[in-house]
Amino acid sequence: MQHCPIIAAVDLGSNSFRLQIARVEDDQLYMLDGLREPVRLAAGLTTDKRLDAEAQQRAFTALGKFAERLRDLPREAVRAVGTNSLRVAKNAADFIPQAERILGFPIEVIAGLEEARLIYLGVAHSLPQTQDNLLVMDIGGGSTEFIIGNGFTPLKLESLYMGSVSYSNRFFPDGKITKQNLKQAELAAGIELQIIASDYRGQWKQALGSSGTAKALSEILLLNGYSRDGITREGLDKLRTHFLKVGDVQKLDLQGLRPDRTPALAGGFAIMYAAFCELGIEQMQPALGALREGVLYDLWGRFHGNDMRDVTVRQFMQRYRADTLQAGRVAKLAEVFARQFLGDEIDEAALQTLGRAANLHEIGISVAHSGYHKHSAYILANADMPGFSKKEQARLSLLSLAQRGNLNKLQGQLKNAEDYALAMSLRLAVLFCRNRSDSALPSLRGRLDDAKFQLSIEDDWLAQNLLTETALQEEVKQWKTLGIVMQLEQT
Repeated sequence: MQHCPIIAAVDLGSNSFRLQIARVEDDQLYMLDGLREPVRLAAGLTTDKRLDAEAQQRAFTALGKFAERLRDLPREAVRAVGTNSLRVAKNAADFIPQAERILGFPIEVIAGLEEARLIYLGVAHSLPQTQDNLLVMDIGGGSTEFIIGNGFTPLKLESLYMGSVSYSNRFFPDGKITKQNLKQAELAAGIELQIIASDYRGQWKQALGSSGTAKALSEILLLNGYSRDGITREGLDKLRTHFLKVGDVQKLDLQGLRPDRTPALAGGFAIMYAAFCELGIEQMQPALGALREGVLYDLWGRFHGNDMRDVTVRQFMQRYRADTLQAGRVAKLAEVFARQFLGDEIDEAALQTLGRAANLHEIGISVAHSGYHKHSAYILANADMPGFSKKEQARLSLLSLAQRGNLNKLQGQLKNAEDYALAMSLRLAVLFCRNRSDSALPSLRGRLDDAKFQLSIEDDWLAQNLLTETALQEEVKQWKTLGIVMQLEQT
């Protein structure tokens, strides 16, 4: 991947959209500029989980501002990620293309555990090295992530479906705070936390809060004399008493409370209070790093040959006992075909995707040999794959599904010439490597001219390999069902 001196991360959170820009200098990142827009995307989720027009417009306005700052950066220097609200929104598929056009860069929707991993990466890089385990908690607008880690390595990752905006809308819709609705919010959060409490209690030495909620609560407790050092259980108890005394978030007269934080404060507080109770936290410090810094360090790692996606591929190959020699043969030949079909139009990111799909194409055999490509596709679509976005996983899954069998299953799923070329390349590589050996292959030449695929192959070799010739003739028929012309030329 090409080195970029300036890189940027865009965090499309459920409460705020954030932009962070950094300069790359040797093995260090120096933060240059940051922007925050209080979009409150989660507040625009309707009861049937659709983003309403007002929330979408707030998002588009914020992204337009970010686009101005990112205008001169190359595509590979910017990574934009969407979190919980875009994970759950039923109309996210309609929203994202519009958002991408405004921002000028692709937007990846990441899974909850991937969000947790990136949060920890950002926090860990902001701290002095320690031998102690850390607990990192990030209260977002729609989800809350909990991570236990040591050094730069996360040991436990969890993402729970509760957030400051969603809980504020659910339990404090009119801004009123009563004993009843505050207790209900705390109990609801406590129930969610019981899922992880036994695994997390007592497993860490220092607790850190990486979200805006944690930073806001820490500042409020300090400036109002409720705590002298970060967030404490005693300080939260005092703030809780003050909430109930005032009874309305709009009437809170607290030093350090910004107006844009007020609407989501009660929900965020309830989650924090429940976490202190359920996980046995007595004191928590606000962290300097967060998701956007984690995205930057992850992007920086890709430039330096430390791509988490490649680590995940290797781990999956080990976990599912993939035949590494066969995967290597298929990956090598698939790349040859893809370069021939796409020529100068080849995209290095597409080649990386093809190589990863080839390395993982047989992992479904661990489930069952019959229809293994379907099992591989299911695993790749649904497993937690650190480093990959949901869109990237979907593309790996589609290529795995396309590797063999009837092509009718791909109707409408291959969108452009690149998609067809990658699927064709993988299918042909699997076909020619079917004997699972390093025996010499004939001279093969692929071309793509005017939406027509052509494959030139030695006539003498075909005459001696009738099974392969039959399989190639079947390929011609299969691609015809998709309206794609594939021609065999014998030389």
